[in-house]
Amino acid sequence: MNNIRIVYMGTPDFAVAPLEALLNAGCNVVGVITNPDKPAGRGQQIKEAAVKKFAAAKGLKILQPEKFRNEEFMEELRALKADLQVVVAFKMLPEMVWDMPKYGTLNLHASLLPQYRGAAPINWAIINGDKETGVSTFLLQHKIDTGNILFQERISIGDNDNVEVIHDKLMMLGSELVVKTVQAIEAGEYPQIPQESLSGEVVELKSAPKIFKEDCKIDWSKDLHSIHNLIRGLSPYPASWTELVPNEEGKLIGLKIYATEKEVINHTEKIGNLLTDGKYFLKIAVTGGYISIKMLQQAGKKRMKIEDFLRGFQQIKNYHL
Repeated sequence: MNNIRIVYMGTPDFAVAPLEALLNAGCNVVGVITNPDKPAGRGQQIKEAAVKKFAAAKGLKILQPEKFRNEEFMEELRALKADLQVVVAFKMLPEMVWDMPKYGTLNLHASLLPQYRGAAPINWAIINGDKETGVSTFLLQHKIDTGNILFQERISIGDNDNVEVIHDKLMMLGSELVVKTVQAIEAGEYPQIPQESLSGEVVELKSAPKIFKEDCKIDWSKDLHSIHNLIRGLSPYPASWTELVPNEEGKLIGLKIYATEKEVINHTEKIGNLLTDGKYFLKIAVTGGYISIKMLQQAGKKRMKIEDFLRGFQQIKNYHL
């Protein structure tokens, strides 16, 4: 056992834990493929991917191709003689890459496929108010996130869970599932369940497209639950946002909203009205109750609790949404 030669592909933090789990399980990881280093942040300093940092610390061979179809990279990849490739949170691969190993290429996806195919499955599950999500392992095919399912594990989503909470739970659950799947492949005892057979009972297939800035703007005319779900489904990244509009003269103030609480109550306030004592609370009247803001960030400033924001922004009553 543990003789299968594995090439691992991934980039962000989410992909570090499964790689570590494979190594801890004694799996034979012969190489790691990750994104090239690139400048990031205001200083445009060169930033290494989280997977690269971890792989380097473990002394693993690292390849960082600019393009997969580059012949020099393809030669290096062939030389690793992988029996199986494992992909976690990485870019799309051409068939010449994913079809290279004899066992194919295993992918971990942070949803219960066939639900939430796409780039942002954790965000969209929370934004849509789902009560559960999970992780799936499957073998890559031509269309994105459509290959035969090998294994799945589920977790529940709490009413106030945000992306950070669910990300970390799925990261650990996914790490265990990757090891389980690799060991099953090695033993030749793994199911291959076509996704079509799982979608038969599903009324609506939801997708998980990439999220853009306009998707993150809060529409205060929506109902209480939709707004709360959007905010926690984008927290801490990329973060929902809104703007405070001056009642008379003044400039627009951009706010990112990170944490809110729902107050389910019938009220007669105008939708979108701000309610505050100027010290401890800031609530917005919406359909079905109030959204109480707990954590936010004013443009150009640090993230802060609502009490700290109100202490430094005494003119809040001169603004509206």
